[in-house]
Amino acid sequence: MKKNMEHQFNMLLREIRKEYVGNGPKEITTRFVGEWVISEMKGNLTNVEKFMISSTEGQRMVHEARTKLVKQIYKDPVVLNKIEGLMNAKIVSIFTDIDIDLDTAMTIYVFDKNIQD
Repeated sequence: MKKNMEHQFNMLLREIRKEYVGNGPKEITTRFVGEWVISEMKGNLTNVEKFMISSTEGQRMVHEARTKLVKQIYKDPVVLNKIEGLMNAKIVSIFTDIDIDLDTAMTIYVFDKNIQD
């Protein structure tokens, strides 16, 4: 049951990222820990972003743009409704960051109840 829920969550994340960013992560690993849903996403950067990060300024710009974009995505009520509907819980807060060098993003979704129940 839990593995299936993690899979469904990953598929939803990929769909959301694809719609808003233009490409989804190549690999997503999600874990449920109490009220937290922790997702690690690898292979996020587009070809243009990969080209841009060859300079320090490009790295800064890509990191800033990605971080702002992802935060903006989660302000969309349609996106929140999809996630909350799947999890049958309300999102309290979301923490997100990306490591440009590793092309790995982490997002922690904090819900209003234990997700493992």
